[in-house]
Amino acid sequence: MYKRLLLILLKLFLATLLFVFSVSCFGQETPVSIKIINQKKEPVAFASVTVINRLDSIQIIKKVADSSGIARFNLSKNNQYTINITSINYQPIEKGISTSGNQTSFSFIAEPLGKTLETAIITSKKPLMKQEDDKLIIDPENLVAASTSGYEVIEKTPGLFVDQDGNIYISSMTPATVQINGRDMRMSAADVATMLKGLPPDAISKIEIVKTPSAKYDASSSGGIVNVILKKGVKIGMTGSVNAGIQQGTYGNQFIGFNLNNNDGKKNSYINFNYSKRNSYEKIITDRIFAPDSMLSQNAFTKYPSDVFYTGYGLTYTHGKWDIDFSGSITLNYFNNNTENLSAIQKISTSQLLTNNLNSVINKGSSLVIGNGIETKLKIDSLGSEWSTQLFYYNSHNISNQAFSTSFYTPALPTNGGDGKADNKRDLFSAKSDLKLKMKKKFTFETGVKSTFHLFKNITNYFRESVGIRTKDNNRTNSFNYDENINSLYLQGSKTLGKDFVIKTGVRMENTNMKGRQIIPSDTTFNIHRTDLFPYIYLSKNLMKIASYDLRAYLVYRRTINRPGYDQLNPFSRFIDQYLSETGNPSLRPQFNQNYEANVSVDERPILAVGVNDTRDIFTNVIYQSDTSQSQAYRTYDNLGKNKEWYFRGLGAIPPGGRYFFVLGAQYNHNFYQGLYENKPLSFKKGTWTLFTYQTFKLDKKSVITLNGFLRLKGQQQFYELSTFGALNTSINRKFLKEKLIVTLSLSDMFFSNKNNFSITQGSINATGFRQSDTRRIGINLRYSFGIRKKEEGNNMFNAEPPITN
Repeated sequence: MYKRLLLILLKLFLATLLFVFSVSCFGQETPVSIKIINQKKEPVAFASVTVINRLDSIQIIKKVADSSGIARFNLSKNNQYTINITSINYQPIEKGISTSGNQTSFSFIAEPLGKTLETAIITSKKPLMKQEDDKLIIDPENLVAASTSGYEVIEKTPGLFVDQDGNIYISSMTPATVQINGRDMRMSAADVATMLKGLPPDAISKIEIVKTPSAKYDASSSGGIVNVILKKGVKIGMTGSVNAGIQQGTYGNQFIGFNLNNNDGKKNSYINFNYSKRNSYEKIITDRIFAPDSMLSQNAFTKYPSDVFYTGYGLTYTHGKWDIDFSGSITLNYFNNNTENLSAIQKISTSQLLTNNLNSVINKGSSLVIGNGIETKLKIDSLGSEWSTQLFYYNSHNISNQAFSTSFYTPALPTNGGDGKADNKRDLFSAKSDLKLKMKKKFTFETGVKSTFHLFKNITNYFRESVGIRTKDNNRTNSFNYDENINSLYLQGSKTLGKDFVIKTGVRMENTNMKGRQIIPSDTTFNIHRTDLFPYIYLSKNLMKIASYDLRAYLVYRRTINRPGYDQLNPFSRFIDQYLSETGNPSLRPQFNQNYEANVSVDERPILAVGVNDTRDIFTNVIYQSDTSQSQAYRTYDNLGKNKEWYFRGLGAIPPGGRYFFVLGAQYNHNFYQGLYENKPLSFKKGTWTLFTYQTFKLDKKSVITLNGFLRLKGQQQFYELSTFGALNTSINRKFLKEKLIVTLSLSDMFFSNKNNFSITQGSINATGFRQSDTRRIGINLRYSFGIRKKEEGNNMFNAEPPITN
C-alpha cells in the first residue's frame, strides 16, 4: 500500500516538475537599493557591497555605497541573492534577500568592530539549516552547547539518525559516508564513532549533508555524505576558548579542552586540545531457538570505559590569489571494555535446564590515529573559477588484547578460556586535483582526478586454556593483508537556462584494484580489478511563490557503488561468546545502486523529498548457524540479491529570527529484499516511519531553551525488526560575564525511551531480544571565550575603496 502510494506521489511530482521545466522563463529586472546604517542609525559611507546570485554564482555585482550609505542595483525579479557588506571599523555582513515580493529597498545595520571580544558580539541570526546547491548546511551552534563530543552533535542533528552500532543515516537505510573537512576517512562505523567521540563539540563549524552527491564526489556514497567541517579560527587577532563538561547517567562522561586561534589577515593558525573520559554500558538479552525443542537464552552486560586525547592543528596562508591550508589531527584512545554474559540452554517443552554458564570477555587496548593534509587553492578569476589540489595521509595503529573465560554451573565443569592479541595497522594516502571554470552564458565546467591507496595489515594470535594447559588456537590465529587502490576521473557541467532553470550533468569513472591475502590459517587470496562509469543528472527550477517565499524543485539521478571494507573482508574469527563469533567474508562483491529523487525546498530550506534506491548485489550483515553445531552461530556479511527502497521525507519549520523556532519532520522507508539467504529463497518487506524535531525558544537575549529528538516506529536494521523507540533531549543555556561565558544544562533521553525489542527470522535463525544503552544523562557544559582582536589598519576615509560607477 505504502509503495503504491509513494509511486503515485512520485509520478505526479515528476510530471508536475517536467511540465514546469518545459516552460522557458526569462526574468525582468527591478531596481533594488541597499542601505547600510550603524547602531545610531547614521549612514555608513563608502561601504563595499557585493551581490551574488544564489542560483548562478557567476553573476556577481560589486559596488560601493555613496555618502548616504546607499548602493543601487538592477536585479532579476523572482530571484534570491546573497549580500556581502564590508566597511572599515565594522563587522562584515552576510545576508540573503529575495526579489520575489514588492520590497525593493533593504536596510542593514553594521555592528562596530571592537578591539576585544566583549565589544565584538555578533548578533546575526543564522538559520539552523539551509540548502546550497546539492548540500544541506547545518549550523550546530545550539547543538554544540549541549554536547560533550562531536558524536553527540551528530546524534542531535535533525534529519540524521545514528544507530546503536555507530552507523549514520540520511534518507535511506544505507549508512552515509562520513568525511572530515571533505576527506573520506575510509573507516568502519565503529572507528568513525570512536574518532567523533574524541572530537570536542565546539571544534565543529558546520555539518554538510549531501543526500545525492554529484560526479565530483566519490561514487562510493550510496547513503549520501555527512561532511563535518572543523573550525579554523577566522577571527582577526588572537582568540580562543576553554571548555569543560560532564554528563552523568549510570556512568559518566567528562571532558575538558581549549582552542587557540591567531589570525593576522594573511596567516591563520590554530590548535585544539581535548581530553575526555567516557564510560557507558550496553545490555542485550536474547532468546534463540536453535533446534525444534531447544532455546538458548543470554543476558549480556558490557561496559565501555575509555580515555580519549585529541589534538587538532592547522595553518592557513594567503598570498595573492593563492590559499595554502595545512591541517592535521592526532587521536589517542585507551579502552578497557568488559562483558559478562549469562547463558542457559533449556528444553522449550519441559523448561528443563540443560546447561548454565557465565562467559567473561575483556577487550583492552589502544588506538592511535594521525592524519595530516595540505590543500592549495588558486583563484583564477573574480567569477569564481578556481583550481584546488589536496594531499592527505592517514595512519592508524590499533592494538587489542582479549581475554575470555567460561565458568560452568550446570553441569559443573572446569573453567576454560583463552586469550588473544590483535595488531591492526592502516595507511591511507589520497591525492586529488579539481578544476572549476566559470564561463560566459552562465556555464560552469568542472573536472578532476583522484587517486587513493589504502593498506591494511592485521596479525592476530590466539591461545586456548583448559585445566591449566595453554595451547595455540589455530582456528582464530590469523594474518591478513589488504591493499586497495582507486583511481578516478570526472567531468561535470552546469548551466542556467533562462531565468532560473539549472541543469547539471556529469560522469565519473573509477578504476578499482583490491587485493586481499590471508596466509594463516589458510590461503584466501583474492584480486578484484574493474572500471565503472557513474552518471549524474541534476535539474532545478523555481516553481512558484508561497507567502512571498520561493518554492524550488529539484530532480536528481545518480549511480553509485558500495565496496566492502577491510573489516567486512577480513576472515578473522572474533570471539563474542562460546555460542557466537564474528567474521568477515573475503568473497564479498561490491553492490551497485541507482538513485532517483525529487525534492522541493522553500526559501533554501528542504520541505519534501520522494525517492527510490534500486540496489543490485546488495551485501549486508547476516547471522548464520554453524555447520558443526546447532548451538553455534556467527555474524558475517554476504551478498543476498537485490533490494528496492522507496522513501518519502517531509519537513516543516517556522523561519528563524523570532523568539520561537521549530523544525518538525517525518520520513518513511520501505525496503523489499529478494534473493537467497543460506541458499534458500529470500523475500523480506518492511516499512519504517521516523519522526524528528528540533525546537528553540529564546527566553531573553542571554538564554535559550532547546528541545530535540526522534521517534522510530517499528523500525528495521538490516533483517532485524525493531519495536518503537526514540529519544527526547532538552537543554538551556545562559550567557554571563558580558557574554564571554556560556553555561548549558542538558538532559538527554529524558524518558529513557532509546531502547528496543528486536526479532530476526531468516533462514535457520529464529531469535528475539531486547537492547538498551546508557542513554539517559544529565549534564552541564561550560565555555569561556577570550582574546584580543587585531586593530584594523587604516581607519580613515582615504583607505576606503573609491566609488564604482555604472
